[in-house]
Amino acid sequence: MDVKVLELEPAKARLVVAGEGHTFMNALVEELLLDPGVDVAKYVIKFQFADPEIVVTTREGRAPLAAIRDACGRIVSSCDELMADLDDWQ
Repeated sequence: MDVKVLELEPAKARLVVAGEGHTFMNALVEELLLDPGVDVAKYVIKFQFADPEIVVTTREGRAPLAAIRDACGRIVSSCDELMADLDDWQ
């Protein structure tokens, strides 16, 4: 996954996440919005084959890149739990 930082401020980040589509971006935005330090999390794919651009704004001193990193970690943890549960059925 290739990430390009377009804008980075203390309470705002705008990134392009190359090679991803709606599936991952929806999961990331949903997970970001569970963080009480995140004010806004949204993404847009401007054209059918364009890379998505995500915008995250934060409050209460929360660093936007830390919020994204933590959200990704929670997604990985959820996937690990699902894989472990599926292993129990094999």
